[in-house]
Amino acid sequence: MANSKYEYVKSFEQPDILLQNVWIVVRIDGRSFHKFTTKHDYAKPNDDRGLSLMNRAALEVCKEFPDIVIAFGESDEYSFVLKKSCNLFERRSSKISSSIVSYFTSQFVYRWKEYFGDHELKYPPTFDSRCVLYPTDENIKDYLSWRQADTHINNLYNTCYWALVLKAGKTPIEAENELRGTFSDGKNEMLFSRFNINYNNLPAEYRKGSVIFKKLVQETNKATGLTKSKKRLVIEHIDIISEKFWKEYPDILGSK
Repeated sequence: MANSKYEYVKSFEQPDILLQNVWIVVRIDGRSFHKFTTKHDYAKPNDDRGLSLMNRAALEVCKEFPDIVIAFGESDEYSFVLKKSCNLFERRSSKISSSIVSYFTSQFVYRWKEYFGDHELKYPPTFDSRCVLYPTDENIKDYLSWRQADTHINNLYNTCYWALVLKAGKTPIEAENELRGTFSDGKNEMLFSRFNINYNNLPAEYRKGSVIFKKLVQETNKATGLTKSKKRLVIEHIDIISEKFWKEYPDILGSK
């Protein structure tokens, strides 16, 4: 009922409008995913089905919310960067964050069978999310560099940890103790000398994560045979820490 005596309760809602003219990052994380991946028999240290499903859910999010100019994902985490001029939900933090994470989660569940086949989804996954603001182009590049560097650090550790557990027969505590205090060089040497694993030869997706952005691709019309360049969302596993990526695709941060 409009203008009822109860309408005053609306005054308890707090405004959460995000600052104008800054990059918005919505970062989502799987909640209790160690338990979830164990319960659903994910391969260790990386499960291609799970990674592909995460990428697919993120791709659908990018299609649904065109203000997203780039997204980066690793493991059970994804970051979505919305352009500075974004006015989605009048820049209300709670609405932007909740809409993106709920759509991601629904896509994850909806497309489970496409990637896991008859492997039953035993219970629904949960993802949390937050909005973080970055004022400059340099800030947003550093943020994405941080997430990609974290991908490498985590994957190198996990590759060593699971090699010790699955191949060397160590207990989880023994594996943790053996890795405590080690650096990248030592971990690489361990993988190569003890398990014949060259870390640099592992799939780029494991080491670099996944990047979703719009890229010019060549498409051929089957009816006419004509080839045209069109911008399409792509998923790639490439270095975004070096300036080479940003020089090659300057329009990503040009979408302000």
